Amino acid sequence: MSNKTANDNRSFKKGDFIVYPAHGVGRVVGVEKDAVAGFEIEVYVVSFEQDKMVLRVPTAKADTSGMRQLSSDKIVKDAMKTLKGKAKVKRTMWSRRAQEYEAKINSGDLISIAEVVRDLHRAEDQPEQSYSERQLYESAIDRMVREVAAVESIEHDAARDMLSKTLLKKAA
Repeated sequence: MSNKTANDNRSFKKGDFIVYPAHGVGRVVGVEKDAVAGFEIEVYVVSFEQDKMVLRVPTAKADTSGMRQLSSDKIVKDAMKTLKGKAKVKRTMWSRRAQEYEAKINSGDLISIAEVVRDLHRAEDQPEQSYSERQLYESAIDRMVREVAAVESIEHDAARDMLSKTLLKKAA
C-alpha cells in the first residue's frame, strides 16, 4: 500500500471550467466526499449552468470519463480553421451520418464538434435543413459556443457572432 492520498488524483480545482464529453462545458463548484456502497470516495461536483444540472464525477475516474480542461488557444484556432473548410458530406444514409455526427458531438473534442458545425452549416442560398439536421447543428454549435466563450472569456453571444462570421468565410 503506497502513501498516496485521494487528493493525488485531483487535476481540477473549484472554479475551474471543464469539458465533460456528453454535456459540454461545466464548472467545478466543489470537491466533496461521498459514501458509495460503504466506501468513501472523493468527487468533483460539476455544475452545468445551461442545463441546470449537477454531475458528481469521482476524482479517480475523471480522466477515464473523458473530463478535460478547456481547449488551448491553439485548438480553438484549429477549430475555427476547420469551420472555414469545405463541408465533407459522405454519401451514406442520413441515419448513419446522424449517428456519426452525434458521436462527434458527444466526444467532447472541439475539432470534431467543429467538423459537425462545418458539415451541417447552411448558407442563406442553400436548401433548408431537415429537422434532425437542424437539431444536430444547433447542438454542435451550442457546444462550440460554450467552449469558445469560456476559453476566450467572452459572452456566449459574442462567441456565437465569432463563429457565425467564421462560417461566412467558409469555402464554397
